[in-house]
Amino acid sequence: MKAVVRFALGAVALTASVAHAAVAERWSTAQANGWYARQPWLSGANYVPANAINQLEMWQAASWDPVRIDKELGWAQTRFGMNTMRVFLHDLAWQEDPAGLKQRIGQFLTIAARHGIKPVFVLFDSCWDPDPHIGPQRPPIPGVHNSGWVQGPSRTDLVNPKQDRRFRSYVEDIVGSFARDERILAWDVWNEPDNGGGGNYNGLQLPQEKARITALLPQIFAWARGQHPIQPLTSGVWNGGDWSPGNRPKLDPIQRIQLDQSDVITFHNYDWPEQFEQRVRQLKEYGRPIICTEWMARSAGSTVDTVLPLARRENVGMVNWGFVQGKIQTNLPWDSWERPYTLQQPVVWFHDLVRPDGTPYRAREAEIFRALRAQPAG
Repeated sequence: MKAVVRFALGAVALTASVAHAAVAERWSTAQANGWYARQPWLSGANYVPANAINQLEMWQAASWDPVRIDKELGWAQTRFGMNTMRVFLHDLAWQEDPAGLKQRIGQFLTIAARHGIKPVFVLFDSCWDPDPHIGPQRPPIPGVHNSGWVQGPSRTDLVNPKQDRRFRSYVEDIVGSFARDERILAWDVWNEPDNGGGGNYNGLQLPQEKARITALLPQIFAWARGQHPIQPLTSGVWNGGDWSPGNRPKLDPIQRIQLDQSDVITFHNYDWPEQFEQRVRQLKEYGRPIICTEWMARSAGSTVDTVLPLARRENVGMVNWGFVQGKIQTNLPWDSWERPYTLQQPVVWFHDLVRPDGTPYRAREAEIFRALRAQPAG
């Protein structure tokens, strides 16, 4: 009898293991390319409304502003021909009010669909302030780029293994609730997981953070996949040297996870057009669709006039940072952390495309977006 029980339990364990492997399976290249072939050429922006300093202020009930969101996404549709937006969520907003957050995500999707926009939702983020808090957010630091953006999870929660159950519940609840929703384009499971913080936060990482992210990232992919989403999963590479498959052994472990686990390949690039082209050549070797989910830094060489036409030619989806000039102040350059632009504005905007009244920063940029979107495939 004991032998039979042991055999039965072993069979159950084996079945569970096989089932888990099937659930966690990455999309095939054929499946990923088939999905991409059904999409229009993707163009959009990383979006937070002008009156929100970060993702918490965007999503918390007290500062949620669907009227403004509706107006701003309308500008994206009519003035730029955009069809996607990359939008950051936050685990603390879910922890504070799971049902309310999901209700607001649903409302956002209704607004976005009205304007022909399918968002990419970001679950976790390693950029800027490592100590987020729920509730009212601080005002912007005058003259400083993205001075109130927050990481998620916080650095203290990240290094605490007891938080893993909460992270899993967050991923499974959000992805699971919208896994069959055709209004969502994709899930970006972790933004720049190997980023040291940025701005004046570089050097504030706790010693255990990178090891914890290296261990957590594959689990997050698996938790999300376990919900059987119809949308692809991704996490974008953004720094370092050669990303091509031949250089894989030299890549950072986190980069290898991103490239090995992503259904569609995403990347960030704020460089000159020749560097952008080089990155595209490296990533095309993986044989999967490519989307650049952060780009455009005018004074660093990444501009609408030079980079966007290259991406259209190569059929690379493009999601620039950011859309409306507002409380995140990303029209100011990165060096504003060292020398705030309080006495005068920069010669040119760094990021962002429209002023708070909806007027394009440069009318010609809006024309280029619309003209490239109107081009037939190929």
